[in-house]
Amino acid sequence: MDEKTEELRDIFIDVTDEDTVTESQEETHGTLASNTEIEDRLRDTIEHMRDSLDFSTNLSTDDYIHIVRGFYADDTDADIARDLDTNPKKIARARTDLHLLRDADLDAPFDLDDLKNRLDAGETTTDIADDLDVSPSTIRRYHRIVDAQRDIRRVNDRYRDEFDSILTDREIAEPLTQTVKEDGLDEATEGQETNLSF
Repeated sequence: MDEKTEELRDIFIDVTDEDTVTESQEETHGTLASNTEIEDRLRDTIEHMRDSLDFSTNLSTDDYIHIVRGFYADDTDADIARDLDTNPKKIARARTDLHLLRDADLDAPFDLDDLKNRLDAGETTTDIADDLDVSPSTIRRYHRIVDAQRDIRRVNDRYRDEFDSILTDREIAEPLTQTVKEDGLDEATEGQETNLSF
């Protein structure tokens, strides 16, 4: 302790009648959610979606939770389907229920706006498929995508935002904590010479 610091410490002790100049720190709990809390929040969000929207599969809420986690882990529909012992098409439909669209979902062999207009005009799946020279199942698939896009816009993409909030807090926090530690150490040692000899 240098002379100036020692002087300030003595003044503090005289003024406060305390023997120490440091406060003991309470242990605080972090804001990061535990795995159970994450699971509960995902369950609440998915069950709210199920009550508000039409889900197209008979998968359980636990399965839907697995799909959300898989989507955020960049697993393919085939990977998730294998885990849940089902087929990738069913997973794709369930993802659409959850408003979790991939770029590939929007890569239609025709203009999606044109499909929206035709559907709004009341054209049948068969007529549209014949005119666009694709299978009716392809039209049904993109019909689901178009409906999901409408739902997403209608609810302001709030469910995707909620999933982002639930699942990215923990992933972001670890690298940030490491960066803060490194930056703090860099600042504290900036300009100091470290000439250690043992």
